[in-house]
Amino acid sequence: MIFHVSIDARDPRHVAEVLAELLGGRATPFPPVAEGSWLAHAGDDRNTMVEVYPRGTQLVEAPGDADALGVPGEGGLSATHFAMATRRSQADIFAIAMREGWPAKYRKRGGAFGVIELWIEGNRMVEVLTDRMQQEYLEAMRLDAWQDMLAQGDDRHRVAA
Repeated sequence: MIFHVSIDARDPRHVAEVLAELLGGRATPFPPVAEGSWLAHAGDDRNTMVEVYPRGTQLVEAPGDADALGVPGEGGLSATHFAMATRRSQADIFAIAMREGWPAKYRKRGGAFGVIELWIEGNRMVEVLTDRMQQEYLEAMRLDAWQDMLAQGDDRHRVAA
């Protein structure tokens, strides 16, 4: 199952609003990764979302113990990524990454939910969530929780670019 996908667009807000309409949900700002980003929430029981970044946003692997960064630019990278559920253990995921020679690291997004950043071929990120991480994600990414966080000006999910 896929929890969210990300795309880039010339007008992220408009695209997110149209996608949210199609999904039967709502669009909200998504400032943690790249300024001007928006989320299209489906409002379903899986908290399905589409992240919409400004055109040209690239996700880059951050050095050391840091989350991936969204930065403007043109190049071989992309903001496109997705979060996926797995029944495999964290150890299994890291073993697979090592076997393939792909970077991987555990991250706690905004202190709210864990993911394993798996960099396919070293340049395309997939967030892999174990059973425990999936439960954290489902609790943290509820539309009402996200709207409350935005209304309170809570920047705990914000990532410094």
